[in-house]
Order: sequence, then structure tokens, then C-alpha cells
Amino acid sequence: MTQGPTTEISPARPRPAGEPETAAGDAPAPGGTTGRRAVVLGLGVVLLALNLRPALVAVSPLAGTIRTESGMSAAATSLLTALPLLCFGLLAPVAPRLGRRLGMERSLLGTMVLICLGAGVRLLDSVVALFAGTVVIGAGIAVANVLLPSLIKRDFPARAGLMTGLYSMSLFGGAALAAGITVPVQQAAHLTWQTALACWGALAVLALVVWLPQVRTRTQVSAAAAREAAHPVRGLWRSPLAWQVTGYMGLQSLSYYAAAAWLPTMLKDAGMDAGDAGWMLSFSSLLGIAGSFLAPVVVGRRLPARALAALGAVLCAAGFVGVWAAPVGGAYVWMTLLGLGQGAAISLALLFIVQRAPDARHTAQLSSMAQCFGYILAATGPAVLGAVHDASGTWTAPLAVLLVLLVPQVVMGFGAARPLHVAGR
Repeated sequence: MTQGPTTEISPARPRPAGEPETAAGDAPAPGGTTGRRAVVLGLGVVLLALNLRPALVAVSPLAGTIRTESGMSAAATSLLTALPLLCFGLLAPVAPRLGRRLGMERSLLGTMVLICLGAGVRLLDSVVALFAGTVVIGAGIAVANVLLPSLIKRDFPARAGLMTGLYSMSLFGGAALAAGITVPVQQAAHLTWQTALACWGALAVLALVVWLPQVRTRTQVSAAAAREAAHPVRGLWRSPLAWQVTGYMGLQSLSYYAAAAWLPTMLKDAGMDAGDAGWMLSFSSLLGIAGSFLAPVVVGRRLPARALAALGAVLCAAGFVGVWAAPVGGAYVWMTLLGLGQGAAISLALLFIVQRAPDARHTAQLSSMAQCFGYILAATGPAVLGAVHDASGTWTAPLAVLLVLLVPQVVMGFGAARPLHVAGR
């Protein structure tokens, strides 16, 4: 590229002549995919995204049963829930290279294969198999997390807001579905917990079948792309804008996962029935679907990105304050505010990844960077919040921590909202 590796460039700067297209950025652009193929591809993206949470979220409502029947300790159960986030973070750097070597279509097909395999492994009546299957599923999701924003940038550049909204809405929808129906289905069908977990592999099979035509449509990786595979985008780590996108991704993820881990316990300790407390988390996720879809659609049309970053944080802050002041009486109000705020934040984080990169190749690398650091940071959230609770003896201090973390989240959001592209060669 013509600019130096630490210089941010405007979104109008075109790709310099002679820069090779990589498999991570195979065609289309600049107009993107259109017509019937765009509809089919969009449906595939939605189905892929629907699979990126259920196989993991389904563990939480079954955690008590798993502990009772397997003899797992509380620490092992906590590790089981944190393991996927660590996979997301640690394996994110692998995804761009995989996409360049195999092409995005083949790589994304492989992620569904891994989810199916992991679900099958967890059918075995073994704690080792449970952990192994979770790692396999986490690996597949880690790659898809990184490559899907890059695919949106490549195939839907003119509809990035809409597609990011559908993508993030599907993430929340899959999580809400798994949290809400896993136990009822298990009880109604008299399934073991192993079978109940494995059932979510059927959704991955459906996505795999629908995605197969995309692999047949574009499978060739050019010679230039193969050579480029060993040379990822250089200088991204020295880009302030890239770190602001990464910081926003990490802080909103930390807030979401830390709150999700402890909110049912907070409500239960305040006197709410355990079943109702669990439902409140599902209810919040349902509202998150609306927030995650609307946020990227209204950005640039009705609200600037900075205003939306601030609004999402304000909604979350109001929800946290409400949980502290009147956790039971106003629970539905607080969960509504949190769902809308957290949904808007995750969707905005994904949109920043797409909008702040000049092409699909940079998008994959920025997505890898943001999700690597972001999810590793998020994995510490539940443990840190639990430690603060243990030290203070109340939930006031943990809620205060969540409130304080919203300040740097807004600061990073304001920086990431600048209409520039990240630097890198």
C-alpha cells in the first residue's frame, strides 16, 4: 500500500493497482454479490451465524445436571463455560491464514463440520469427551467468528449495515434459543444431557447443507493468493484505530459475558425464584436480538456511530443501576434495557470491524486481532466479577465494576467510530 503502516487512511482511498487479491478476499467487490446469489448467500450467512452460540450456550442451563451426574467440581464447570471464550481468542489468529489458503467458502464449511464433530464427541458418556467436544466446537466457531465479517465486507459492501445486523441478530437468536428450549426439550423427550447437547449439531448439519452450493460456486484459490497466504497484513498492531476497534470489542464482550454469568445469581440472591432468574437472562437475550439488528441499520442514517456507542452504554448503565436498586420489582425493565444495550454494542463492534477495513483481506486480519484480544479479555470477566463479590460479600461492588468499565468502552467506541480505515500493508 502507498501509506505507511501506522497511518490511518480515509475510506475513499482505493486499493492500489497491483495489490493481489487473496483467497480471504476472492472477488466480488466493489459492488458485491447481487441478485439471487446474494439472497442464497445471505441465507447461508444467517444459518452459519445461528450455529455460533447454541452448542456452547446449551451447557449453562444443563450445568446443574451435568455436575450431578458426572461428579464434576464447580471449578471444572466454570472452566467448561470459559473454555469456548479462550478458544475464540487463542484460535482467532489462525482464521485469516486458513481463509487465504482454502478460501472463505471452504473454511466456513469446515467450521460447520467441526461443530458437527464436536457435538458427536459430546454424545460419549465421559467428562473428557465433553471437554474435547467443547474445544472442537470452540475451534470451529473461532474461525467462523473471524471470517464472517470478512465475507460480509467482500460480498455485501453496499449492504454491510443490514448484513451485520442480520449476522449479530442471528448470534443473539441462537443463544436465546439454546438458553430457552434446551432443558424443556430434554425433559419433554426424556433425553440424557449428552443427547440434549448433541441435538444442537442438527442445526449445524442444516447450515452445512445450505452452504455447500457456495463451495461449488467459488472454490479456486489463485496462485497469487497462495503466495500471499504466508504474508498477513503488516503493521495493523501499530494502528491506533485498530486498537480502538479491538478495545471496544473486548470491553463490550467482557461486560456481556460477565453479566450473563452472574445476573441470574444476583437476582436469585435478591429473592427471585431460580427458574425466573434464569428466564430473565433468556428474556434479555431476546431483547438483544432487536438491539443487535437495529443498531447497524440506523448507523449513518438516523444516528452517528458515536451516538449509538454512547446510547448502548447508557442503556446498559441504567440496567445495572436498576439491578442494584430494585432487582426483583423492576427486573423486566432492567433486562429490557440490558438486552437492547448489549445487543447494540456487539452489533456495533462487528460493524466497526467491517467499516474500518478497506477490503476483505484487512477485514479478516482486523477481525482476528479484535476477537483474539477481545475474547481473551472477556474470558476473565466472570472470574473477576466473582472474585470481587467474594471479597466484598455483596453484589454492589461487582455492579460498580461493570458500570466503571462502560466509561472506557464509550471512549474506545468514539475512537472506533471515526470514518477512517485502519493502516496496514
